[in-house]
Amino acid sequence: MNQDDPYLWQKTPLILSAPISRLLGVNAFLKFENVHPSYSYKFRGMSLFVHEAMKKQGQDVHFVTASGGNAGLAVACAANVAGARCTVYLPEGAAESTVELLKAQNAEVVIAGKFYQEAFNAAQQRTTTDKNAIVVPAYDDPVLWEGHSSMIAETFEQLKQWSVTEPDAICCSVGGGGMLAGIIIGCQKVKWDHVPLVALETMGSNCFHHSILLNSSGSSIFATELPPYVTKVHDESSQLDLAHFNSFHSKASGSLGASQPATGTVRMALERKGGIRCVTIPDELCMQSAIAFANDHKTLVELACSTTLSAAYKPQLLDAVIPPRSDGHKRNVVFIVCGGFKVNLGELAQYEEELKAEIERNVTGSWEVILNDGHIVNVDYTV
Repeated sequence: MNQDDPYLWQKTPLILSAPISRLLGVNAFLKFENVHPSYSYKFRGMSLFVHEAMKKQGQDVHFVTASGGNAGLAVACAANVAGARCTVYLPEGAAESTVELLKAQNAEVVIAGKFYQEAFNAAQQRTTTDKNAIVVPAYDDPVLWEGHSSMIAETFEQLKQWSVTEPDAICCSVGGGGMLAGIIIGCQKVKWDHVPLVALETMGSNCFHHSILLNSSGSSIFATELPPYVTKVHDESSQLDLAHFNSFHSKASGSLGASQPATGTVRMALERKGGIRCVTIPDELCMQSAIAFANDHKTLVELACSTTLSAAYKPQLLDAVIPPRSDGHKRNVVFIVCGGFKVNLGELAQYEEELKAEIERNVTGSWEVILNDGHIVNVDYTV
């Protein structure tokens, strides 16, 4: 690892999508963050975190995590590139495919306990017995955010190819808010503070949307009444209220399912000049978008990523969130294809079967999407 060069990631492609642009009547730009070694944007922040830790503690630093998801794989990849040691703690029953992915990156995998909390506790305990061990956060850390912000710096330069100085909107999915924090910081750096950011989540794992509303003046039932599996918690340091999920009710929660969002992300979102437009969608819409994206761009993405792409495949939804321009010019919209390794061909085939059954059951012909303070948009199955 070159200690003078923290940027271990390569610039990722930004393409103008012909099929999506045609469908939406916009210039739809796709930022392909799924091409990193760990298959997701998280490689950016983890690479910077690894670099900063090695600058402080030297080559002997030992990176420890309890994540068997995209964060864990990103840590393993970043540590492997840097030539550093990495140990990943997982609970019993972890998928063998996940274990093999981690081992392929030279990570040590330790099975500890039946549940995630036991694995997490074991990871924490490691720091008391190994002076070189540090626990790597999954999403709530300013160093991670700084690394993630680089995708916006790249997008800023890449859009110049199409003579676009700024987009009309940037769409991204949100779990704990690490990527969104990076996007907000990146926009600050390139003076895109006023560019609308569209934050999309799935129903049943939408801790960010609920947290924003807890600190706003919304009056709808969605804004004022939390689901029974969600608890309001107060963060004393920031004086913000956060939605804490005690359980998850979304197929995308394997990657989007943060118990609560990063306080710093919520604060930056509330203070941002251009604001944040929150969108909560049903799982079925994510499934449909994942299938459509595979057909159009020959690329598999997991549900946490196709959450973003739901706005790319439903003109009704995009128009409700980002209305057409008053000057008649085409909107320039960037979709962050954030990536993730939790997808395969078999799952897409299963999604198709589930969608067929859902459409047969639901006689309304549409799905409900919740915007901002509770406004409902009905999105047709076939449009």
